[in-house]
Amino acid sequence: MPKYRHTHLSLYLKVSPSLPIKVASIALLTLFPKTLLATEIENSIVIPTLTIEGNALYDTESSEEMTGYNVEAATVGTKTPAALKDIPQSITVLTNDYLKDRNIIHLDDVAKVTPGLRTLSNDSGRSSIFSRGYEYDEALIDGLPAPISSVYGSLPSLSAFDRVEIMRGPSGLFSSTSELGGIINLVRKRATSDTQGSVNLGLGSWGRNQLSADLSGALNEDESVRSRIVLSHADAPNEVDQNENTDQSLYATLDIDLDDKTELSVAALHQTKSITPSNGLPSYADGSLLDVAPSTFLGANWNDFNYESTDLFLDLTRQFANGGRGRIAGRYSERDTDFQYAFTGSSVDSLGNTSLADYRGDRSETAWALDASYSQPFEAMGNINEFVVGIDHKKDKNHFDSSYDRNIGSININTFNSSNVSYAATNYSDHSKGSSSEKGIYGKLTFRPIDNLALITGARVSTYDIDNGKQTKSETHQLTSYAGAVYDLTSSQAFYSSYSEVFKPQTQSDVNGNIIAPRVGEQYEIGLKGSYDNGLLNSRISLFQLTDENRATSITGNTYEASGKTQVRGFEAELSGQYGAWDMLMGYTYMDTKNISGDKNANFSSMPLHTLSTWAKYKMPTLEGITVGAGLTAMSDFYYERGTRINAAGYAIVDASVSKQINDDFKVSLNIKNLLDNKYYERVGTTGTFNFYGPSRSFMINANYSF
Repeated sequence: MPKYRHTHLSLYLKVSPSLPIKVASIALLTLFPKTLLATEIENSIVIPTLTIEGNALYDTESSEEMTGYNVEAATVGTKTPAALKDIPQSITVLTNDYLKDRNIIHLDDVAKVTPGLRTLSNDSGRSSIFSRGYEYDEALIDGLPAPISSVYGSLPSLSAFDRVEIMRGPSGLFSSTSELGGIINLVRKRATSDTQGSVNLGLGSWGRNQLSADLSGALNEDESVRSRIVLSHADAPNEVDQNENTDQSLYATLDIDLDDKTELSVAALHQTKSITPSNGLPSYADGSLLDVAPSTFLGANWNDFNYESTDLFLDLTRQFANGGRGRIAGRYSERDTDFQYAFTGSSVDSLGNTSLADYRGDRSETAWALDASYSQPFEAMGNINEFVVGIDHKKDKNHFDSSYDRNIGSININTFNSSNVSYAATNYSDHSKGSSSEKGIYGKLTFRPIDNLALITGARVSTYDIDNGKQTKSETHQLTSYAGAVYDLTSSQAFYSSYSEVFKPQTQSDVNGNIIAPRVGEQYEIGLKGSYDNGLLNSRISLFQLTDENRATSITGNTYEASGKTQVRGFEAELSGQYGAWDMLMGYTYMDTKNISGDKNANFSSMPLHTLSTWAKYKMPTLEGITVGAGLTAMSDFYYERGTRINAAGYAIVDASVSKQINDDFKVSLNIKNLLDNKYYERVGTTGTFNFYGPSRSFMINANYSF
């Protein structure tokens, strides 16, 4: 049940000064029901007013303030904050402490240590994130979307964000054209009233280093104007020879109280990446994987990848006297990527011979999103309910010049020298542009007919336009619906069920040159959620079935029809939060993917049946200031099949950490990844490329000073 300000009960009585007299009158009426006095008193009785003060979770603290791995509420997939137990879908929230403890830099690094997610690894900041068999193609920041892509390196650094909220499964109510696997919401760090700051320095294996600074505080005496600035620099190469990966981020926000109930927040985020990429290794023609050093680099010494992005934010919120809350928010994003790199383009023969391919491109993208919503708690049937209504609009445009040469020369992996790869001047042969736009109106109702049951229903009507550079397509009144229920079995456990829909426009053309119909997805999910020790510890057990219809199926050449169908079924279990001196995030996922008709979804084959992700840290009671952490990441066998099938063995990796709080302001920590130094393939692709070793044992030492 949602919490409400000033009380943990759903309602409270608005008390008048005459209430003691009225209470006494009721007592007299009971004792002397037939007297004239009783009649007069009865006529004067006034029923106390039921007053709804508003949803207390609107003012949820940041995870920085709460500390640990527990959170009070999430907004992903709900629009207004709700307790994890009251959201009838699978939600994981990674707090600021968890991100720091795992030493995470980019969004794709998150998926490697999050239960139920799968990363198809590449350079940090250039990998693919999957959930329930589908790749996340949007990242929300405070609920406002913009596209993300591993190919173009647009997965952001996390230095500007307080926490990461992850939802699995379709979210068509508020993100109707998102992928079927779910949505990710990044919650910005906000300025604080108190002056505070921190500086962090990190050094690690393979020349890695990190430097960041964070300063926040009020700019005027009454603390109505607050600012925050976060700077970060990270060199995060992997162990592959010649790999480089530099990330820089600048974030600034200004938060202004226009009055005691209205806040305006404006912010800017600028990020850059500079990478010397490696596209992995080839395999033998029969799909057998190479057994070489994990540091093997098969590219050119001129390999280069550059990325730059700028995001601007505006957020205006108003808390009304009737308990309602209004919000108008906007986000504008610019992304620019240019790259040129060589990588292996064919299988390796028995003598070690293969060929190199060359891929180069220059891409620009702009995206903006607007959202206006109003939420209102209200009393009905003796319980507090809530509705949300809103409108939104998002649009993105892109232009891409590129060229791809399948064979720029032969090499031998045993004698290869990257400096011998000839460089060709950039000459783009392919040119494309595209755009997409969506407008929608939505509404959601949370209704409690009885005290321990919440019924949640909603719908969205969308209009979208898509342009693939050759053809355009428009559709109006696209309806996506949502239904869910949460039944409190006890004060700490709830049964939930939900049905959710989503649609995904496609850019392929049919035999007549028209853009084919969008994919349509739906999910059924049931489960049991728990919340213990006043919400410090949360648990979840889930069963789900997801169906995806109308996937593009190739006919001839570049023509398609919307006839494919796939299905995903699975089970998940998760435990997160605090228990005594422990903080933990643990989860297991079983997922079975099936192609029913049409072209195979090749990425399904990369999803193992079983995955396990656990992490826990423990504050030593006998050694003051010392905290130790350990975790296990494991998955069963997997493969990739696009032509030749390439099999990979399952693996289990142990990570560990230890930290020491020297004093109130100074902390040092040591992170060890792959403690047992296992050698394994983390990702497999084709016989030509995209076969990646997982990282060998590595170390990172961090020193943090805060005030």
